[in-house]
Amino acid sequence: MASRAWRRNDSNAGNPWPGYVDVLSTLLMVIVFVLAVFILAQFFLANAISGKDKAIDALRGDLARMVEQLSLEKKTSDDLRLNLGQMQATLAASNAERDQLAAALNDAQTRHDEAEKQLAETKQIIVDLDGKLVSERGALEQERRVSAEARSQIDLLNRQILALREQLGQIERILRESEEKEKASQAQVLDMGKRLNAALARKVDELTSYRSEFFGRLRQALGDRRDIQIVGDRFVFQSEVLFPSGSAELNPQGRDQMAKLARTLIDISKKIPTDLPWVLRVDGHTDKVPINTPQFPSNWELSSARAISVTKFLIAQGVPAERLAAAGFGEYQPLDERSDEIALRRNRRIELKLTER
Repeated sequence: MASRAWRRNDSNAGNPWPGYVDVLSTLLMVIVFVLAVFILAQFFLANAISGKDKAIDALRGDLARMVEQLSLEKKTSDDLRLNLGQMQATLAASNAERDQLAAALNDAQTRHDEAEKQLAETKQIIVDLDGKLVSERGALEQERRVSAEARSQIDLLNRQILALREQLGQIERILRESEEKEKASQAQVLDMGKRLNAALARKVDELTSYRSEFFGRLRQALGDRRDIQIVGDRFVFQSEVLFPSGSAELNPQGRDQMAKLARTLIDISKKIPTDLPWVLRVDGHTDKVPINTPQFPSNWELSSARAISVTKFLIAQGVPAERLAAAGFGEYQPLDERSDEIALRRNRRIELKLTER
């Protein structure tokens, strides 16, 4: 082509039109190419726009569905708000009911606490009443034992009187036998027997009357105390009144009681005839709980030491020593065979007995 153009140019060197034709043909080809590119671009753009339209339609459909779903969600939200309001009202009612139940529970708890307190007080009252009942039973049992001991003392006196009667009967038999042997001395023997009987009766009556007066005045001096009692012909002091536990040394209260006893005994002894052989026997008794100390290896030593301590104190107060006797019995002469504290306390005692020597 270049050769042709060169030839044309060479042959038509003086004519410019072929050059314009070439330019125009070239320009036409460029325009055709541009149009082709534009058409292709339009085609692809149309396809792209068509795809975008489809996408837009799809998006519009999705938007419509979303609007519909949003409408449903809004309705659901309204329903939920309504349900929430109802639930809040129900919750408020439940809270009010819960508060009422809590108040009722607190009230019930308060009543329960008060009931438990009243129950505890009632139990304590029952325990106190049981203690009083046990104490009253012990006192009643003690009174019964005192009555039994009094009856036993009466029986003993009756037996002694019976023995005296038997002795008198024996004396009378001896006198009758002597009457057969010695009629001359019959009147004298009978008179001696009568005087002996009268003297014996008189001595017994005198000692009994002095004993009653002694016990009566001693009771008046010491006062009406439950821990100091008259049992038969004995005056009984509980050991706790006179001695500390496990000791044979008189405490201040015991010294005061024994001083009153000594004054009463000295006053009464002035009225007792000198020829009446009387003594005040001081008997020491312990409970059956054993003791083992260097000072008191057993209850024998403790009971004897307590009796001797009382005797020495009475002598120091002016009571004649020849009118006193001390004896220790350990735990072997109990008033109460039981093992409870009441029985042990009753058995721990000092007994005073105004008797014949």
